[in-house]
Amino acid sequence: MLQLENLSVRYGSFRALNDVSLHADEGELVVLLGANGAGKSSIFLTVSGLNKPAGGAIRLKGKEIGGMKPSKIVRSGVVHCPEGRKLFPKMSVMKNLTLGAYVYSRDQVGVRRSLEEVFELFPILRDKRYEAAGSLSGGQQQMVAIGRALMGRPKILLLDEPSLGLAPLVVKQVLDVVKKINENGTTVLLAEQNAFAALKIAHRAYVIEGGRIVMEGESDTLLHDENVRKAYIGA
Repeated sequence: MLQLENLSVRYGSFRALNDVSLHADEGELVVLLGANGAGKSSIFLTVSGLNKPAGGAIRLKGKEIGGMKPSKIVRSGVVHCPEGRKLFPKMSVMKNLTLGAYVYSRDQVGVRRSLEEVFELFPILRDKRYEAAGSLSGGQQQMVAIGRALMGRPKILLLDEPSLGLAPLVVKQVLDVVKKINENGTTVLLAEQNAFAALKIAHRAYVIEGGRIVMEGESDTLLHDENVRKAYIGA
């Protein structure tokens, strides 16, 4: 479904990604593991059109999307939920959510349907829909961020570090929802530092270090790989 071939990205003279190749097939939940600065966010920013590739190809269902405008990429079915949530804290939960449907603003019936689907997935957000997003707990803010991304009607959802800064119990709740989103039919590419929790819900995984893919395989295989456990799980 989504395929990256020899993708390279530069920030000035710094090469952030070096010939990265990976794929996420339709219906898969694929996790991208790596430390801070490894290149996970650079992949997501480039796929979503916020960075321009220096080389290589990005294809969605065989169609080249590398370098397209972000709005066109969203319309094609690729939606990015960024690291750090990036909410508008003084705006209500409802307004933050509806901003995610900006490319479908003329389809108000569809927007209301998407909103109802988000509330079914995150019932607490229905209760807090008129509250300022910045007044919510960290876990609830992450729900708003994921919900906002779902308002873009993704065929493939790019989730960048959704567990960052959350308590262990909340991490489990958030990743359980990610698994449910995938089971409901959305392909998910998930970037995570919490390797153990992420590998438990993923089908396959890639490990990125220094802007390069250094390992890939079935999630269960990597979960029991000694090098992965030492580097990312601590056991």
